[in-house]
Amino acid sequence: MKLQDSVALVTGANRGLGLAFTQALLAAGVRKVYAAARDPASIKQAGVQAVKLDVTNAAEVEALAKKLSDVTLLVNNAGIALGSSFLAPGAIEAQRAELDTNFFGPLLLARAFAPVLAKNGGGAIVNVLSALSWVTFPSNSTYSATKSAAWSLTNGLRNELAGQGTQLLGLHVGYMDTDMVRHIEAPKSKPEDVVRQTLEALEAGKSEILADEPSRQIKKNLSAEPGIYLVPPGAR
Repeated sequence: MKLQDSVALVTGANRGLGLAFTQALLAAGVRKVYAAARDPASIKQAGVQAVKLDVTNAAEVEALAKKLSDVTLLVNNAGIALGSSFLAPGAIEAQRAELDTNFFGPLLLARAFAPVLAKNGGGAIVNVLSALSWVTFPSNSTYSATKSAAWSLTNGLRNELAGQGTQLLGLHVGYMDTDMVRHIEAPKSKPEDVVRQTLEALEAGKSEILADEPSRQIKKNLSAEPGIYLVPPGAR
């Protein structure tokens, strides 16, 4: 899709990657950017329209879709990572909370905004995924499960929305320099660089973007023998 004069909705837009998306979209000539967050007062970016949205609340999502009838680009960016393994105390609660935001959130938004996008010519959806869609570390097993589910969701939605001309772009990226992984010591991509690559891929009509070297290497080695997902984390 072409970004010039489009109308975008970015979830989780108050910081990190979401903030970088709003800034880059404005710079790309998008006519209007709706910046969504649970607390719209936390949106500090000039030039955007702050909107209240809890992506886990189906009623709020439906109401917003009725209100924002001009949207042509949906960026499903909102996400949480609670840092839980599957066998840790509280893992079930962590898994449910992460699924609500990371999987059911994008699903609710895609279902609600699909008719809006169709009415406006098809448009596009960007789903923010992860290199951890394909591999798992003990410290974030539940998060990885949600991103694997979101990857499958992205691929399924792409097929179901193709008939109305909606482009579905899946963004895979490893660690970024954001608050979510501030506690992790590892090489990190700049959110601004990730967004730049994503918007270029969007305008080029692509269906997937691997925005950093870890994502590219992991995807490449899924079919290795043994597959990278079978290799213990310390041996990768």
